[in-house]
Amino acid sequence: MASGGMFWILGLLVMGLGISKFAMARGLNSKCAFPAIYSFGDSTADTGGMSAAFAEYLGLPYVSAYLDSIGTKFAHGANFASAGSSIRLGPRSPFFLALQVSQFIQFKARTTQLYKNSSNNGSLPNPKDFRKALYTFDIGQNDIIFGFMNTTENQVPVTFPDILSQFSQAVLRLYGEGARAFLVHNVGPIGCLPFGAAMFPPKNATLDKNRCAVAQNDAVHEFNRQLKDTVVQLKKQLPQAAITYVDVYKVKFSLIDDARNQGFEDPWNFCCGILEPKLVLFCGTKSEDKNNSRTATACPDPQKHISWDGVHFSEAANQWVVKRLFDGSASDPSVPLNQACP
Repeated sequence: MASGGMFWILGLLVMGLGISKFAMARGLNSKCAFPAIYSFGDSTADTGGMSAAFAEYLGLPYVSAYLDSIGTKFAHGANFASAGSSIRLGPRSPFFLALQVSQFIQFKARTTQLYKNSSNNGSLPNPKDFRKALYTFDIGQNDIIFGFMNTTENQVPVTFPDILSQFSQAVLRLYGEGARAFLVHNVGPIGCLPFGAAMFPPKNATLDKNRCAVAQNDAVHEFNRQLKDTVVQLKKQLPQAAITYVDVYKVKFSLIDDARNQGFEDPWNFCCGILEPKLVLFCGTKSEDKNNSRTATACPDPQKHISWDGVHFSEAANQWVVKRLFDGSASDPSVPLNQACP
C-alpha cells in the first residue's frame, strides 16, 4: 500500500459541540464502541491509508489484512480490500466484491469454530462481536475507470445499475451473516487523479478550474447519485441496520480545490512516480531503458503532497480527509461516525 500511517487516536470530538437533533432522536448520545471493523474495497481501503485512519479514530488497532493471515491478529476485525478490486469482476484483480464477501463468510465460520475450540483465542474475533462490528465499503472507483478504458463515455453510466445491484447483494449477504452497521463511502473525484487523467483521458477533454477531467467526474457524480439511491433502498429493506452514506467525493474535492490554503502543494504534483510524455513509472518501478535508467523513488517531503503516487492520497491528505469525515458533516444521516450504529 502506498500510504499507511500513524493518525490521531480518537478524541472526544463531540464534547462541547453538542449532539445533533437527529442523534438525540435515535438515542445516539454515546459512542457505539464498535469492537471490530471489517473492510471491503479496493486500494483506497486496503490496510493503511483510510482504513488505518478509521481504525485509530475508533480507538482500534490497525485492521489486519485477511490475505496476510499468517501470524496476524483478527480480534478487532479484518480487511478484505485488495488493490485493483472492483464491485464487478474486473481485469485487475480477482478479488471483486462478491468474492471478498465470500472470504468474510468463510473467515467468520472458521474463526468462530476455532474460538469455541481454543483456550488461547486472544487473536480471534469473539463471535458475539460480528453483529456489533462496523462494516465499511470503499469500492466502485475501478469499475468506473475500467468503463473509461474499455467503452465509450456514453456507455459508462449504462453499467451502473448492474454494478450497484451487485453492491446491494453484497450488503444483503453480510446482513444475513449478522452485520448491522454499514459505512458506505462514495467514489472520489477520479478526474483529479494525476495518473488516471493522463493515462486514461476522456475523449471529451474539457477540464475544470482545477484541471480535473469533467467527463470523468461527471460520471462519478452519476454513479454516486445512484449509489445513494441504492443505500436508501437498502435502508427500507433492512430496517434493523444502520447504513451511513459518506460523501468522500465532497471532502476530497474540497481539499483539491483549496490545496495551497490547506498547506499542500499543487495537487497535480505527486510524491512517488514519474509521469512524463516519454516516461511513465509507477512508484518503486525502474525504467528498462539502459541509456536512461531511472527509478521512481519517493520525494523528501510527502507531507506536502495530496497525492502519494498519482493514484492514492498521501498520509497527510488522508489525515485531513478523515478528520473532516469523522464528525458526520459529510454523512447521511449526519451523525459522527462513532455513533453510526443501530
